[in-house]
Amino acid sequence: MNIINFYKEKKKKKEPISMITCYDSSFARIIAGTDIDSILVGDSLGMVFQGNSSTIPVTLDEMIYHTKAVKRGAPNKLIICDLPFLSYHISIERGIESAGKALKETNCDAVKIESNSEFILELTLRLVEIGIPVMGHLGLTPQSHNTLGGHKIQGREADAAQKIAKGAVDMEESGAFAIVLEMIPEKLGLEITNSIEIPTIGIGAGRGTDGQVLVINDLLGVDSSFHPKFLKKYANLHSVVGEAIRNYDTEVKSRVFPSQDNIFH
Repeated sequence: MNIINFYKEKKKKKEPISMITCYDSSFARIIAGTDIDSILVGDSLGMVFQGNSSTIPVTLDEMIYHTKAVKRGAPNKLIICDLPFLSYHISIERGIESAGKALKETNCDAVKIESNSEFILELTLRLVEIGIPVMGHLGLTPQSHNTLGGHKIQGREADAAQKIAKGAVDMEESGAFAIVLEMIPEKLGLEITNSIEIPTIGIGAGRGTDGQVLVINDLLGVDSSFHPKFLKKYANLHSVVGEAIRNYDTEVKSRVFPSQDNIFH
């Protein structure tokens, strides 16, 4: 399945695109049994999976490790690999090398890069020219959170909104097949979606985008302390898992487990 054609057809038919962020084979195997359109292996694993305060510490080798795990769990899903901080910023050549390494070693379908600087636009153009599909990322770009004033809504002021909107047009012209829009006003998300022919995938970008993405750990309610406005929790695994572990602990200490059913003769 060609990811570029798939996304293009979805936009053309005005069919919403469902994307989910996942980092491991176990969850990927569950996703494989659903109708989710694509999986993003995000560098957000630095925060969600590793417990860091940002995505900055994540390495390319770590992204490749997790993308390979997801690919094994969901081999028939379209999979996008995030390129992490400094794996593509030093030079065009380094960016091509990093994207190529990710594609070759994981067999993913595309890579995702952040920002709309002239450097990123040139890199996008070069990657597409050599056959590497690129997904853009605008609005709140976590790899740049130190210069954006933290993890906060972007594009509320007219100048900032215009810059993001222009960035989307520029990314399309450079050959990106889709763009993630993160934490921007709904009106801006709709305006951008209507101004370009490639799909937009929103996370905190309102109802007007062509698709939505959430992190699987977040929508399952694994972290009870994480509840940003854009997130809807479809389960409360924090409570379910906590109760299961407490029950296990109780049964071990009271010698109820293992029982006759759990031993070998």
